[in-house]
Amino acid sequence: MTPGQSLSGGAAGTALLHIEHARTDPAAWSTVAATLTRAVADGVTTAPVASLYYGAPALSFVLHTADGLPGIDQATATVDAGTATVTRHRLDTAHRRIDRHQQPLLAEYDLIGGLTGIGVALRRSSSTDLLADVLTYLVRLTEPIGGLPGWWCPSGPNRTGPGPPGGHSNQGAAHGITGPLALLAVTLIDGIHVPGHVDAITRITGWLDTWEQHTDDGDPWWPEIITLDDLHAGRLSQTGPLRPSWCYGTPGIARAQQLAARALGDTARQHHVETAFITCVTDPRQVDRLIDRGLCHGTAGLLATGRRIAADALTPIPLTPLLHRHQGHAAPDAEPPGLLEGSSGAALATAGTLTSWDACLLLV
Repeated sequence: MTPGQSLSGGAAGTALLHIEHARTDPAAWSTVAATLTRAVADGVTTAPVASLYYGAPALSFVLHTADGLPGIDQATATVDAGTATVTRHRLDTAHRRIDRHQQPLLAEYDLIGGLTGIGVALRRSSSTDLLADVLTYLVRLTEPIGGLPGWWCPSGPNRTGPGPPGGHSNQGAAHGITGPLALLAVTLIDGIHVPGHVDAITRITGWLDTWEQHTDDGDPWWPEIITLDDLHAGRLSQTGPLRPSWCYGTPGIARAQQLAARALGDTARQHHVETAFITCVTDPRQVDRLIDRGLCHGTAGLLATGRRIAADALTPIPLTPLLHRHQGHAAPDAEPPGLLEGSSGAALATAGTLTSWDACLLLV
């Protein structure tokens, strides 16, 4: 893999920061152009590994975010065509897997490497027909296979190590089922609807309702994963909420449910998940678990998630404490420049959202 075309850690992701700055400072467009040149210097892949965070879909998302920059029309058309090729190939592979009644790997459907993320790129490029095809796939993904949810993964959440016996259900926004939930919700809000759309949202939220947990103080939270042992026992091995991150924690799960509630007009759910977010971020035992300032699992991600939750909230949610916590995390000496775990993402959390760059996190 070549690093430039990575939205996570390469120049493609760094470009989002410069594009956000350029919306208020036209002088920054020259930096945008130079950064985009670095992003494509080693080529842009349309291989099956391509995703929102790598290759043609990543560059499609970035170039459409930079809409208006002179001289990018041909490049944009090229990566859009590549994204369409990747999408069709991956959809065909996924549907054939479902037809065989086999369980999916996370990378088939998740936000970071899978079809949910590709759907985000298609949404940004207004490729409505292909996006509808992705949504139709996500509807099928929610249908049970062999008595387990259709998104049940036969391996573990850590792709480099062994997983729990029998696989797991992943609830995280980055790699789990709340990524598809968020995409299904925002597209319904956009006015895009496919057969089974609402049923798919309802199946996912019903699963989250079944496995909702509560702290000793009665505050709601959701597990990062659910194993087959958990399922058979009817109770979790995870005994309490872990770090309140965007990628796996209560904030990301709450935002996906808030979007689902808005899509369905479910004010009871919306109030409930907003309360879950508030109690999470005001609990020192949870927020003190954040030890870095990145977007993925640090204070930047918490702030970015909180900003979008607060913007749609039925009751006011103060963001100043989250801002101060983020600003209080000094940059480490060897901080990488990337988006998800580096300085670009940390800076974007306070740079604004004029470009809706945070759609790559499915926060909007």
